[in-house]
Amino acid sequence: MKVLIIDDEPLVRLTLERVARSRGHTVSLAEEGLSGLEKWINESPDLVFLDVLMPGLNGPQVLKELGDKKTGKVVLISAYTGKYDVEKARSIGADLFISKPFDDIFQVMDRAEELVNDLGQEKEI
Repeated sequence: MKVLIIDDEPLVRLTLERVARSRGHTVSLAEEGLSGLEKWINESPDLVFLDVLMPGLNGPQVLKELGDKKTGKVVLISAYTGKYDVEKARSIGADLFISKPFDDIFQVMDRAEELVNDLGQEKEI
């Protein structure tokens, strides 16, 4: 599976990358929205972890810019949970919302893999 991680926090990118690679996934990284948007368009990932608040384009702006070019399943992630929940995430084009910090990175990856494999229902964890 091709995984794209778009997040401005180095520790989040590194942690998600390590778990994804340990499960045999190909991983691409972006530390801000504009480069993430370019990689998304060029690489057509199966799964995207997308941070809400980032420099340049934020997560919702990336989704808006993508429009019908969106590929794969989208896991919206944010430490700021006040404005975002499952329904809000879905309304802007995401498939799952996960709040940071992650309690269990392996559970996060499990939910994302289930989403791609159509085994899980969208929910907040």
